[in-house]
Parts: sequence; structure tokens; C-alpha cells
Amino acid sequence: MGRTQVQPTGKERFFGEDELIVSKTDLRGRITYANNIFCRLAGYEERELLGQPHSIIRHPDMPRSVFKLLWDTIESKQEIFAFVVNLCKNGDHYWVFAHVTPSFDDAGNIIGYHSNRRVPDRSVIQTIEPLYAMLRKIEAGESDKRRGMEKAYQKLVSILAEKNVSYDEFIFSTLQM
Repeated sequence: MGRTQVQPTGKERFFGEDELIVSKTDLRGRITYANNIFCRLAGYEERELLGQPHSIIRHPDMPRSVFKLLWDTIESKQEIFAFVVNLCKNGDHYWVFAHVTPSFDDAGNIIGYHSNRRVPDRSVIQTIEPLYAMLRKIEAGESDKRRGMEKAYQKLVSILAEKNVSYDEFIFSTLQM
């Protein structure tokens, strides 16, 4: 199944505080498991998701630089927490507080990735959205997408360095505002 360009509708979907979105991917980020809540919220049948890149739900408002940080972190055998806006099959969107971890074999080799997503704190979204908008603006300011993403990534790293915190520490401090 080829990826068609889904246009965002601007309509937000919500899920329950007691619901947990779960997915697993292989080393290349292709979906190997999607729970019913994920399927329902994103608007896909399980068969439409399995084997597809997890980026099938990537919303254009989500900075590529944040995904670079996420991938760099999990590929280095670390976990990460992040606020992510996802795109539904019909163009609606939904926010999540994601916990992404590598999965290991008995020898300690990464064999895939696992993500649990919960309902985010709405007040944090109001703090995260301007940061993400700034990063997207930096990304869009370069004709070369890779260069734009790198510049935005460096800006994110410098913001964290100024605050003397890791990305996870930044996320958790935002939760306590």
C-alpha cells in the first residue's frame, strides 16, 4: 500500500485517560503490532498498519528534528518521553504523551521498538506547540530538508543546554508547570 498524502482537517480527536495506545516496530520503524485503541483512534484497520512505516501517522506539524532526537535516543539503547501530534487516516489529529523504548534480545541487541502513548496534559500542549512551531519554521527555512532538520535539531539541543536539562528532564519539568 503506497502512502497517499493526507490533508490535515484541523479537527482533534481524543481518547480516554484510561486508554493506552500501544505499537511495536521492527528496526526500520515498520509496524509489527498495533493495539485496538491505536487502530480506532488513527482510523485504520490493523491490516492497513502492519508492515507500514510508523510515519504513516506523522502529522506535518510534528518537527522532524524531534523525531531525529527520538531516533538518536532509542538507537543508543535509551528510552525517551515525548509529546507527539499524530495524523489520522481521515486527516484529523490527536496528541499523545509517548514513551518509546528499544526492545532487546537475550544478548542485549536491539530487535525493535515499543511505544506506549497516553493522554497528554492539555496545559503542556500549550507550552509544546510554540516550541514545535519554532522548530518547524527553522526546518522550513532551508531549501535542503536535511539541513533544515539539522539546524532545528541544533536549536533544540542549544535550548536544552541553556536550561541545563536533558530532553526528558525538559518534558517532565513542563508537566509540573
